[in-house]
Amino acid sequence: ERRRTEVIQHMVDTYGKDSVAQITTFGTMKAKGVVRDVGRALGMSFAETDRIAKLVPDDLKMTINKALEAEPDLQKLYDTDPQVTELIDTALKVEGMPRHASTHAAGVVITAQPVNTYVPLSRNDDTVVTQYTMTTIEELGLLKMDFLGLRNLTVLDDAVKMVQARQPDFKLADIPEGDP
Repeated sequence: ERRRTEVIQHMVDTYGKDSVAQITTFGTMKAKGVVRDVGRALGMSFAETDRIAKLVPDDLKMTINKALEAEPDLQKLYDTDPQVTELIDTALKVEGMPRHASTHAAGVVITAQPVNTYVPLSRNDDTVVTQYTMTTIEELGLLKMDFLGLRNLTVLDDAVKMVQARQPDFKLADIPEGDP
């Protein structure tokens, strides 16, 4: 969990900065947020847009269509208020589209030649990232690695440090396999 940047830096040191890049990910326009964004773009007041957005249920996989089915007050506003109808109809057109690009926390591509000979690159702050997502990187047949931040490895590291406070020479690798 705590040392992923070191692992990625090791890949850069091993394979070269031209052959290693982090992978971009796109945040998409979700139901509640797209209602707010479209309301703002249509010049609606924050209070009115917020009131409508709060009618969209808090569910990770919520869509505007599901919200219309699940929330009778939202459906009623849609049916009776032309401004809300325009808001929802416009939001439906852009829901699910990319809203912003960011760096995937775990995704790294490693290539034989410089990465930019395979995919376009951009910068996200000081980090070089691909302009393609992980699925596209995989479809191109490139080596994509997920350096996941696994909590159990952090727990093991913490346990080793606690034991080393009493036994400085202790190493996890010295414990025989199968030792209860």
